[in-house]
Amino acid sequence: MRYFITFSYDGSKYNGYQKQPRVKTIQGELEKALKQINGGKSVQISASGRTDAGVHAYNQHAHFDMEEKMTCSKLRAAINSLIPDDIYVKSICEVPEDFHSRFSAKAKEYIYKINMGTYNPIEKDYIYQYNKKLDITEMERALKYLEGTHDFRSFVKIDEEKDDYERTIIQTSLTRDTKDVNKISISVLGTGFMRYMVRNIVGMLIEIGEGKYKSEDIISILRAKDRKCAGICAPACGLYLKDVYY
Repeated sequence: MRYFITFSYDGSKYNGYQKQPRVKTIQGELEKALKQINGGKSVQISASGRTDAGVHAYNQHAHFDMEEKMTCSKLRAAINSLIPDDIYVKSICEVPEDFHSRFSAKAKEYIYKINMGTYNPIEKDYIYQYNKKLDITEMERALKYLEGTHDFRSFVKIDEEKDDYERTIIQTSLTRDTKDVNKISISVLGTGFMRYMVRNIVGMLIEIGEGKYKSEDIISILRAKDRKCAGICAPACGLYLKDVYY
């Protein structure tokens, strides 16, 4: 039986999503619980993608095959009873055998949160504490230059080797928190993202907001296809996987 799960997590205490030896990961905790439910037999989870250490998720998605037959509601309750309380399975459903959480995905949306106001130690793991004013108008203009299909080589991890660096950004936005105008959220919806791509984009936007670059410089940076031409990599703490669309 193939199951499809939607789950959220606070990534601040994990070494990323992907299972690794001798460190705590989201995948590792989920697979540990599923092994116990599956009578001691290992269960491998395939997620829509991996998130790095310190990155959070509102709606991550994954599938797995399991021999033990349970109703979806009972399976959800069983998993949630066995995993740490900073991970939560929101829903489970059965899917066809040819469904794949990564390859069946049509689009992903990430958001990045920045605090331009006073440093807040309580929120330091959840909102990037930039704590200075930024030129929001220029950042919004820069975001629009990123929309469309481009080669994003300038915005990936410097040693990331890919056959294809072309991705499509469907929509972007920058919004202020209605309760605190010093807090902003940057949203990027696209067909797919490479490692550090969103954080590198945000780092570039921050430098534009600081006045180090102009919004239209995004055009020449994209054309350069060189990571050294773009800005800093924004910290992981402000990044959230908002959703994956199928």
